Amino acid sequence: MSDTENTEQKGLFSRLKNTLTGNNKDTQADSETVIEPRDKPSQNGGFFARLKQGLNRTRTGLTKGLARLGIGKTGIDDELLEDIETLLLMADVGVEATREIISDLEKRVSHAQLEDLDMLFQALQEDMQKLLGPVEQPLVIPENTGKPFVLLMIGMNGAGKTTTIGKLAKRFQGEGKSVMLAAGDTFRAAAVEQLKVWGQRNDVPVVAQKTGSDSASVIYDALQSATAKGVDVLIADTAGRLHTQDNLMSELEKVQRVMGKIDAEAPHETMIIVDASIGQNALNQVEQFHQAVGLSGISVTKLDGTAKGGILFAIAKKTGLPIRYIGIGEGIDDLRVFHAGEFVEALLSREED
Repeated sequence: MSDTENTEQKGLFSRLKNTLTGNNKDTQADSETVIEPRDKPSQNGGFFARLKQGLNRTRTGLTKGLARLGIGKTGIDDELLEDIETLLLMADVGVEATREIISDLEKRVSHAQLEDLDMLFQALQEDMQKLLGPVEQPLVIPENTGKPFVLLMIGMNGAGKTTTIGKLAKRFQGEGKSVMLAAGDTFRAAAVEQLKVWGQRNDVPVVAQKTGSDSASVIYDALQSATAKGVDVLIADTAGRLHTQDNLMSELEKVQRVMGKIDAEAPHETMIIVDASIGQNALNQVEQFHQAVGLSGISVTKLDGTAKGGILFAIAKKTGLPIRYIGIGEGIDDLRVFHAGEFVEALLSREED
């Protein structure tokens, strides 16, 4: 790359970052006085910095790719929009979500609403946030209901389901809630032991039976115990499964039925855990499990290890299901409430060298 191109690229990166993050002279002073809501720490450090780092692989493909596209261009043409479309597809944003974004950009260009690249990048951010906005629905656990809030966790092996259960339990504990775990993954001895060890270390009771026991029976016993003890939140693990495994899918339906004998509204949340690194297969899992058992929430894990972080846009566009949490690392605090604006901003920002 020539010195001229390198200078142009750095300049474009700077303009892109300023446009997308609002870091200009008019807004910078005010940003220091903004009181951030819980789970949305200051951009100067903390989780936002970790989120940017966690999305590094996806962000590298998108933001640096966009900057390269702008080198030497003075206007917006069809070729540039086609290249942006390619970048979005490569990030697993999905065909439908990508088409919606590109169609809006084309419309704005045709109406002379986008005069330069900075305006184009700002419009891109707006369109991406518009896609994710409707699925930004944090999980709310009602207070003082007199019965446990039951969270049923499902998903395939390897998605990080058991680890996510531990992180959520710790999170709820930190909010002052009492928690109980049900080791409903009776097919994997390791899953039961993992929950038991976590429970012992964090003083969280775990209801479990021997490997091969009936999962519905374990979870029924756990709900009975949680109800009798006045526990605030019961998190029930289940065995990882494919949607094509009819016996295991029937087991999930049985689990839901037996809970209803104690609390007609249980489970109050049926959450699927999906691994972002499998890209479009994550979307397929969400659609298939939702059709089979009815989902009410999604947690997306392993965003830190993939260039396919755009899968959240595909999931949002195709399903409209709430994205509750995202995972961007192994640490206990790296599972966080999903915020659309924060996610898009971190995805399209550039980490300082």
